[in-house]
Amino acid sequence: MDSSFYLIQLLNGIQYGFLLFLVASGLTLIFGIMGIINLAHGSFYMIGSYLAFWFTSLTDNFLYGILLAIPVTLVVGYAVERLAISYLYQRDHLYQVLLTYALILIFNELQRMLWGSDVHSVAVPQAFSGSVQLTENQAYPVYRLLISASCIVIALAMYWVIQKTRLGMTIRAGASNREMVQSLGINVNRLFAVVFSLGVTLAALAGMLAAPVNTVYPGIGDGVLIISFVVVVIGGIGSIKGAFIGAMLIGLADTFGKVLLPEMASMVVYALMALVLFWRPQGLFGKG
Repeated sequence: MDSSFYLIQLLNGIQYGFLLFLVASGLTLIFGIMGIINLAHGSFYMIGSYLAFWFTSLTDNFLYGILLAIPVTLVVGYAVERLAISYLYQRDHLYQVLLTYALILIFNELQRMLWGSDVHSVAVPQAFSGSVQLTENQAYPVYRLLISASCIVIALAMYWVIQKTRLGMTIRAGASNREMVQSLGINVNRLFAVVFSLGVTLAALAGMLAAPVNTVYPGIGDGVLIISFVVVVIGGIGSIKGAFIGAMLIGLADTFGKVLLPEMASMVVYALMALVLFWRPQGLFGKG
């Protein structure tokens, strides 16, 4: 194995880490601000993948498919928060687990009713179907680089919104002291609806971007949910910075684990989580 092979694996690990960051950042926002354990978060990744497939099939254009799918996921997120999640804020975490697990079953059944149980594929956009030549014999797909670049732009936009805008200030304040924010006259219910919708859309967007490089199939979000929880635990619950660092660590560990330790690949990410928790039980950037 030459150096270009490891460079390709490094790029794959970073690209996978960026997608995990989109999913995990929404998950950690929802838990950090709202205190909701959302087991249905992976279902929104699945919904994003299927919407990308569906709208791309209708428009014959992947970009138009994403632009149409994003507002749909925002509406779905808002509806789920208002009709289901909003009743859980004063309830024990057990009720949250039960209801969000029920949402998984509902979304899986709706997916089968709308799109069936077949495996689908989304074509890579023609403009990004080429490859970048790394060496004489090794090339890297342009679309995978586009995924990483898109996730970087989204991460920077998230940073700007959370750190530089009034909405971000309110979100950070709500994460620190929910009661104080409410006593200042801020509509906490509306804030929660916005946060949940944004978290859902981030997960769905990750599914949309991943659709051309992965097949679209029932239950695609289940594995993503589990690994996203690992990312959140490693980074620290409620920390966007922790979600980013944790996603990069897991993306690289998973990719290189499959290459260097194929017989132990399924254990690598969980071993990494165990090591981090042994050192910092609250996660890398979690509050002690």
